[in-house]
Amino acid sequence: MPNVNIDKTNKRILNSIQIDFPIHPRPYKIIAEKLGLSEDELIERVSQMKGDMLIRRIGGNFSPDRLGYHSTLCAAQVDEEKVELFTKTVNRFPGVTHNYRRDHKFNIWFTFIAQSVDIIEKNLKTIAEETGVTTILNLPATHVFKISANFKV
Repeated sequence: MPNVNIDKTNKRILNSIQIDFPIHPRPYKIIAEKLGLSEDELIERVSQMKGDMLIRRIGGNFSPDRLGYHSTLCAAQVDEEKVELFTKTVNRFPGVTHNYRRDHKFNIWFTFIAQSVDIIEKNLKTIAEETGVTTILNLPATHVFKISANFKV
């Protein structure tokens, strides 16, 4: 991520949008009014922060099981020379919400959500075949614990 200076206004925007994003036809208008900004200025600042990779995603979080989906946490043991290929391959699948690298024998972790366990298993097999990475643990959720991860800026 580039070294980006976050000014006071952007800090206020970041603190606001991660905690109380309105469900409204014009959510940015509502947030802008609350922060004393114009809607256009807010949209421009959010777009810039996305471009600077300060904001990766703005969207809802849903409970997969309540929507009839299945979720799993996956851990893979990936040789250094295959990390880029592996992560690019994993990221192609629409059910992957995110992946990240860890300093561990299982060095790439990702979550997968799909309409069935069979789809997840089929996709994990495809990932293994396309990358040559055969050690991928499938650790399906047995209990869901949702925590709020808000980061005051």
